[in-house]
Amino acid sequence: MSVENDKKNSEEKSISYDKSFEGFIGNNAIVMHLKEAMKHDKVSHAYIINGEDKSGKTLLALEFAKALMCVDENERPCGHCKSCIQADSHNNPDIIWITHEKPNTITVDDVREQIVNDAQIKPYAGRYKIYIINEAEKMNVQAQNAILKTIEEPPHYVIVILITNNAGAFLQTITSRCVMLSMKPVREDIIREYIMKKYQIPDYKANLCVSFAQGNVGKAIELAKTEEFDEVKTEAIHLVKYIDDMEIGEIIDAIKKIEEFKISVNDYIDILMIWYRDVLMFKVTNDANSVIFKEEIGSIREQANRHSYNGIENILNAMAKARQRLSANVNFQLTLELMILTIKEN
Repeated sequence: MSVENDKKNSEEKSISYDKSFEGFIGNNAIVMHLKEAMKHDKVSHAYIINGEDKSGKTLLALEFAKALMCVDENERPCGHCKSCIQADSHNNPDIIWITHEKPNTITVDDVREQIVNDAQIKPYAGRYKIYIINEAEKMNVQAQNAILKTIEEPPHYVIVILITNNAGAFLQTITSRCVMLSMKPVREDIIREYIMKKYQIPDYKANLCVSFAQGNVGKAIELAKTEEFDEVKTEAIHLVKYIDDMEIGEIIDAIKKIEEFKISVNDYIDILMIWYRDVLMFKVTNDANSVIFKEEIGSIREQANRHSYNGIENILNAMAKARQRLSANVNFQLTLELMILTIKEN
């Protein structure tokens, strides 16, 4: 079972997020589905919220759980009742966030102790007892089999919410018994308007955050809030502008500086990729309005004239490979050196 946000009419025309799902931007079709299910008392016993990191999955799970437990008769979640306040601080006894000691695995013991056995105890105060498993793709096969019976034959008050960035990691027997809520990228203009109003940032920074986030609201918000982002952007642009004149020692120093930043190295690479996409776009269109780094149009024009199409493609491919290697835990410094040398050679 799945809920798809494929109706153009449901696309937001401006800033549009349900006030009773505070701060949840975009994916209105999912919110509408959940509200209709609550309205008509057709809430499922199990949901999978699937989407990339920072796309709002955890916020959606929290707001849905709050709405289910809220005692307000008009707007749920109201955010003001005792149940909502407890939920916001993760202290609602009927909303259970599953924990696990092993960083990369949710074991069968975790599932049995916190869900299977606990599910036999009726809710303390609310109508439901809601179990939320973040990073649910970390459940091993034994853990998934353990939770399957609860999903197949749950007590009438039990709801299980699996939050994941990889729904393909679940057994088919689990996915077939859950409602799939797939997070979709949010339109750039919606994210831009929201972060400019919410965080009072100038349009040039908002444009960069939006382009960088690629429809991921949480990522755009994080960048808008992070003071370090401007420093990282400055360092990344300095590298791509002057790399031809850099000696090996300077390149190594630049790599070491990347490690000092708190944001992910993948975010640093994304900034570089946006730069070279700008170079490619300007080379194709010769239009300054088509680039993100408009304030650097002189350098972008110069690089567009100097690089060949194949050269830019080689650079972008090298960055994509660097991301893959880093995700596979290949040596950080070696990976970055190979990527930067490819940039220098092309």
